[in-house]
Amino acid sequence: MFGIHDFGLFFVSALLLNIAPGPDTAYVVGRSVQLGWRGGVAAALGISTGCLTHVLAVAVGLSALLVASAAAFTAVKWLGAAYLCYIGLTMLFSRQTNSSEPDMRDGRAVSLSRVFWQGALTDVLNPKVAMFFLAFLPQFVDTDAPHKPLAFLMLGLIFIFNGTLWCLGVAIMTARAAGRVRNSSRAMALINRGLGALFVYLGVRIALVERI
Repeated sequence: MFGIHDFGLFFVSALLLNIAPGPDTAYVVGRSVQLGWRGGVAAALGISTGCLTHVLAVAVGLSALLVASAAAFTAVKWLGAAYLCYIGLTMLFSRQTNSSEPDMRDGRAVSLSRVFWQGALTDVLNPKVAMFFLAFLPQFVDTDAPHKPLAFLMLGLIFIFNGTLWCLGVAIMTARAAGRVRNSSRAMALINRGLGALFVYLGVRIALVERI
């Protein structure tokens, strides 16, 4: 249908890629520990939204233009790197709250909308995600398929759906296991700094990405 072939291989490959530990999973885990299952769900939905943006871009040909244009690729790369490093450094050097101030444990210091948009923009501004979908999805679509955009969209939605389910499960399981950690201000400060280091790491990785 729509020129898709080797669907079984695609499904298994996508599933393995989804469950492989990586920055997205680390972000979901970190927010789940900080803010409970709601924070993890917000992070997971944000990441999925970012991926959906790239899938739509592949379907309409924008990702190919991004990779082909040196100026556009460089602009997105440095914008993404700067954004992630800024967020990461802000978290790394944020002042640890004391017991009389709103803190991370009850979610008042970090809104769920902020968690969502950080997850979304982390993927949207990462040209490596665009390059991944641009390289992965066409492998399972016939070169002479009559409806390539629909084929790319269908495969991308399946990939994102499975990934979202996995991240939601990770969020819920992590939140259930992290009750004691959320009662420790020291542990929460360490987790916050760990997330900050993750953002900086991703920013540096994006800055080093080269066009294919």
